[in-house]
Amino acid sequence: MKTSSDSAVYVYCVVRSVRRPRLIGAPRGVPEGRAPELVEVAHAIWLVISAVPLGVYGPANLEPRLRDLDWVSHAAVAHEAVNAFFARAAGTVVVPMTLFTMFSSIDKALEDVRGRRTTIDRVMRRVAGCEEWGIRVTRRTAGAGSNDISRPTTGAGFLQARKAARDAVANARSTATDAADAAFDQLKRFSKDARRRSRGPEPGTNPPVLEAAFLVKENARTKFKAEARRQRPILADAGAEITLTGPWPAYSFVGEEA
Repeated sequence: MKTSSDSAVYVYCVVRSVRRPRLIGAPRGVPEGRAPELVEVAHAIWLVISAVPLGVYGPANLEPRLRDLDWVSHAAVAHEAVNAFFARAAGTVVVPMTLFTMFSSIDKALEDVRGRRTTIDRVMRRVAGCEEWGIRVTRRTAGAGSNDISRPTTGAGFLQARKAARDAVANARSTATDAADAAFDQLKRFSKDARRRSRGPEPGTNPPVLEAAFLVKENARTKFKAEARRQRPILADAGAEITLTGPWPAYSFVGEEA
């Protein structure tokens, strides 16, 4: 790979593969970057990289683009597509890098990876033969149709109605949350590991009651998906909906804490 003073090295992932991974059919990669290339780190360890222009990805130029959600989303999808391509290849283990991981040169990128080989090797052992699946559970909102309910005619009645409505929403969310927690525990039985996103204030009137990632062995995929389907009517009875996504490279399980 040739770089110049007006480009940086963008790193998609680290790949373990005894054979040199194939590049034929690989996605184009992040916007305005060159096509992905391979650099050998050590025996059976490869970096998937591409050159990106500093006119787009240099600190002064990237920062304003990060406020453009459409552009960031496009870059994230492109980044994910490259990681997924190598993760699908037979005999590979992929440790995906976070979005916009860049270095000033190939030597700097290699130095960073080689300096973290102990951690990277441990993570590769952890995620080998696994894939990530995501679960999102949201509460079903009440549909329209409350026109038949009589409107309060006094101030006290209005306040009581407001309190009753708030209590009903809180009770419904509590019921959905309990069912989501139970679903998480059941799905975890079919995974090697699981991570749930901390519940906190989110924009919107109906934030998810559960967002979780599961590290699932490839040979347990069918049972995991079957359990997700089994949970769907259970959650529906609790006023909730479940969305299953995947498979993905194991983004949630490759951090330093993994």
